[in-house]
Amino acid sequence: MKQRQAVTKKKALTYRSADRAGKSRILDELVVLVGHEGGNASGEHCFALTVTDIATGWTVNRSVQNKASKWVFEALQHVMAVFPFPIIGIDSDNGSEFINHHLFDYCVANKITFTRSRANHSNDGAHVEQKNWTHVRELVGYLRYDTATELAKLNEIWELDRVFTNYLLPQQKLIFKQRNRAKVTKRYDTATTPHQRAVARHDMAKRPIIRMNAEFKRLKPAALSRNILALTGELETLALAKKPADVKPAINRTFNQ
Repeated sequence: MKQRQAVTKKKALTYRSADRAGKSRILDELVVLVGHEGGNASGEHCFALTVTDIATGWTVNRSVQNKASKWVFEALQHVMAVFPFPIIGIDSDNGSEFINHHLFDYCVANKITFTRSRANHSNDGAHVEQKNWTHVRELVGYLRYDTATELAKLNEIWELDRVFTNYLLPQQKLIFKQRNRAKVTKRYDTATTPHQRAVARHDMAKRPIIRMNAEFKRLKPAALSRNILALTGELETLALAKKPADVKPAINRTFNQ
């Protein structure tokens, strides 16, 4: 525990304190885990690692068999490999699956800024937390996934969804917010896909733009959508056909009286 606290305080760098403009710089990634426990948190089950770029909204998911830092680190490496542009900043939750020597040493070796969200400040990761519904729950639901077959099926879905959502689904970004007593005024920009936001930025290198445009031209939206729906149907069938996971017995509180 002392070692973990030392890593958290000294190696996770500073708390997030930037303003809205500072948080919108390109290539600053927010990272979070979402559980696929199906309402039963007992035993081992899959988690979805969600990585979102603040400036463009580019989002990539990758599922792991549990929250062990080994699997989370491997999933994060996979996500960084499929991102169309290099990652220069990672902002994660405070769990030990992220705050550890493996990820910190990797960030130092690759010159990646490693920060974490502040304790009891849930809005620090709002850009990625909102993806829990739009990019995870809407697609694979709330069922329990805890087998190797389901894990493989989840990652097949994420590979297709990565292309579908980032190239074809437009998003809005908050550009203005003002509070006057109980009234809050918000303004949003024009809905734009993460791909369009990325190629429109002046600080984006030419090679990633060429790579993204080439992948966009190869897309077949209808076929891609059908494949995603077919895979999600197969995943649901697998989850509903298996034996329910054991539930921990209720605590007998009569001994405490």
